[in-house]
Amino acid sequence: MQLKTARPTNQLTPRQLQLLKAIAGFKASRCYSPTIGELASELGVSRSTAFEHITELQKKSLLSTCPGRARSLNLTSKAQELLSHLGEHNTKAYRRLQKGIPLVGRVAAGLPIEAVEDAEHLSLSSYFGSGDDIFALRVTGDSMVDDDIRDGDYVICRRTSVANNGQLVVAIVDNEDATLKRCYKEDGRARLQPANNDYETIYSDNCRIAAVVVGLVRKL
Repeated sequence: MQLKTARPTNQLTPRQLQLLKAIAGFKASRCYSPTIGELASELGVSRSTAFEHITELQKKSLLSTCPGRARSLNLTSKAQELLSHLGEHNTKAYRRLQKGIPLVGRVAAGLPIEAVEDAEHLSLSSYFGSGDDIFALRVTGDSMVDDDIRDGDYVICRRTSVANNGQLVVAIVDNEDATLKRCYKEDGRARLQPANNDYETIYSDNCRIAAVVVGLVRKL
């Protein structure tokens, strides 16, 4: 007789499973881990409750953390396998998203041109790539407005730990705060430069590049 193995989800409470999904989703969309406060806010629970769930998930070898670091929540391989087993994507919806928006031709912004209809589709993945290192972030605030990056825009990013001097990056300061700025290396430290005179330049001895910006999406 063959014995059935209990599914991993049977070992979790619904809230613990929700927390794992929240961490995975947060990290996939922002390329860095949430703080306990951000996680608690997203789940609508107190920080102490979130901390209790994190502790239990650590005991079950589903989460790992680094003491003293605010953004160190990481799913273990066991947790990643569990979420993969559950299957988070609706296949049909995902395929429609991948197909993109119909691209039917060109429009003149100078002299008029002949109207020619093309049967193509325009999608972010076809334009920027569809690898695991490509993701989007919604911009909050106006510190980069002079670079024509506005509040509510979406920046398309590529995960990387290195950037050219002056490149627009997503930077993690002091292992906690994430910011969109132009990064310069000066005197052994990082200068994170805003594009708005109302904001001060950030100088940091503890700055990590999480991604570089490769595109911008705006709804008019």
